[in-house]
Amino acid sequence: MTDQPTPTGHPDGARAGDRAQLDLVIRDRHGPRVAALFERQPIWAWDFTNLSYEWRRLFSEVFGTFLLVLAGAGAPVIDHVSKGQVGRVASVLAPALTVLAIILFMGAVSGAHLNPVVSIAFALRRDFGWRRVPGYVAAQIVGALLAAVFLRVVFGNLAHLGATLPGVGFSSTQAFAVEAVLTLGLVSTILGSASSAQNIGSLSALAVGAYIALAGLWASPVSGASMNPVRSLAPALVTGDLHDLWIYLTAPLIGAVLAVAAAYILRGPGGGPSGTRAAQGTLHSAGPQTR
Repeated sequence: MTDQPTPTGHPDGARAGDRAQLDLVIRDRHGPRVAALFERQPIWAWDFTNLSYEWRRLFSEVFGTFLLVLAGAGAPVIDHVSKGQVGRVASVLAPALTVLAIILFMGAVSGAHLNPVVSIAFALRRDFGWRRVPGYVAAQIVGALLAAVFLRVVFGNLAHLGATLPGVGFSSTQAFAVEAVLTLGLVSTILGSASSAQNIGSLSALAVGAYIALAGLWASPVSGASMNPVRSLAPALVTGDLHDLWIYLTAPLIGAVLAVAAAYILRGPGGGPSGTRAAQGTLHSAGPQTR
């Protein structure tokens, strides 16, 4: 069945363009406290407060993170099985291209965070509500674990299930430093390309995918270029090898916090309307949707 939603995607069905009428409808049906919540937001953001779509956003994060970890962790596993037919360059490009595709095909649903530090960074920038961070992080963990379990069932416990580890000849300290700096660049790219200062729209997917590929091409021999705690957490949990996991849980978080600080210096507080739309998605706000 196809709905005909208002341009705002507002659940009460009031017509867009008449803010006063919408305010009265909400106040009448839901009371002054709910009305006050809506009044503090721009009209395009009302869709995100509609919790009836929350399950779609969380499913989007599960599905997207599953695909990302499947590509990122699966490439080393299949490279091991095929005796080197995948190669390092393809292993680096696979997750980068996967992220690009995911942002393009369902970024409007949840914002396609796919990474806990991205959700935290958007929340620190006040483009994303803190109350949604736990749900998003839980969904990302579930998606990553599903991918790791899939690889274990299909291929067996090979190549550490694509776990990210410090490379041969590199220390844990070096891997930590590289992961923090790589994540600084990744989150800076995400926040910058999403902000109203740049407002490059769908080209942000290309920017993010390109950065992930670039980071992996020069730094994957050092640390695996994870930049994502759940991408590293899932293979480690499924294989039971937690030895170097601390690097990949803490370094990306530090990098993300530094990126938020850099974004404040570069553009001031918040990413503007464009940054909020990028963080939250625009589910059900751009015309007919199939429900």
